[in-house]
Amino acid sequence: MFDNFWGNPQVTQALEQMVAQDRLAQTLLFAGPEGVGKATLARRLGERLLPRPAAIEQDDLSLEANRDAVTAREKWAPDKRNQDPLLFSSHPDFVTFAPDGPLRQITIQQARELKERAPFLPHQGARRIFLIDHVDRANDQAANSLLKTLEEPPPHLILIMTAENAYDLLPTIRSRAVPFQFTPLGREEMEQFVRARGLDRPERRVALAAGSPGVAVSIDLDAYDKRRASMLTLAKVAAGAAPYSAWLPVSETIARSKSEKLELHLEALYGLLRDLLILREGGGEIRNQDIRRELEALAGRVEFAWIRRAVAQVDEIARLLRRNIQKSIALDSLIVTLRA
Repeated sequence: MFDNFWGNPQVTQALEQMVAQDRLAQTLLFAGPEGVGKATLARRLGERLLPRPAAIEQDDLSLEANRDAVTAREKWAPDKRNQDPLLFSSHPDFVTFAPDGPLRQITIQQARELKERAPFLPHQGARRIFLIDHVDRANDQAANSLLKTLEEPPPHLILIMTAENAYDLLPTIRSRAVPFQFTPLGREEMEQFVRARGLDRPERRVALAAGSPGVAVSIDLDAYDKRRASMLTLAKVAAGAAPYSAWLPVSETIARSKSEKLELHLEALYGLLRDLLILREGGGEIRNQDIRRELEALAGRVEFAWIRRAVAQVDEIARLLRRNIQKSIALDSLIVTLRA
């Protein structure tokens, strides 16, 4: 049923049974880490249920044209984005609503567009499918507006929502969806996936992807290495292993860059903190093997309580991302707090 889909057989088998028995729920929630195939499986399900399925794959947000479209919209004035809510619909009966704008949110305008389109009957066949990708990024207004559609969806409409953490959603939204939990792929399956795709530097991709095929395909290793170098400097300065002056040129470079998002730096920092924890406490294989010696030296300087505090502070910055905080100020503040 789901050709060329990797991992999470417990989810695909359950969906197969639902379709075979004609008992597919109208509202589905696919939850799990980034890149494990949540939106991919939503499209594959659409291909199974709708006529002329090939067009649906053109909604894939990882495609270069779609990435460019989303990035270009960040430069639009808010009024222009509000007048033209972001959606992708290469297939007339399959619509994808994706996070929009500099803060990458599901907006109230998108939720209203979804509500207006929901009653429209299918162009062909018996169903329409709406994919709300990253519904956990819906702002409060959008979430409340979506709830109205979830309460009484038209009989022809299937709503599929994706989220990294289902518990970031309003309880009233969670309660109206049938949940499916996606998990990362095992190392052996990831190695098979990378070989099948013929990706370069396969070992590094497998290590950094952490079981997420989408991350393995999309990660720009050169750009990642630059971000990681910046965050390694931050960690060293925050731990007192390097003077604060070592951070200043890095902070200035990050502040000047308009294309590099803070959340990408935080992802690299999370990975470094994870490796420091493993090197200090044991219990797994680190992801950044190529800088193991530097990480071992740093792990010898910090306590478990410092790592725990660092993760908590990074979590707080991540929560503030939707408020459009200044990148360099947030990272400067993190260093000052941890050095104290």
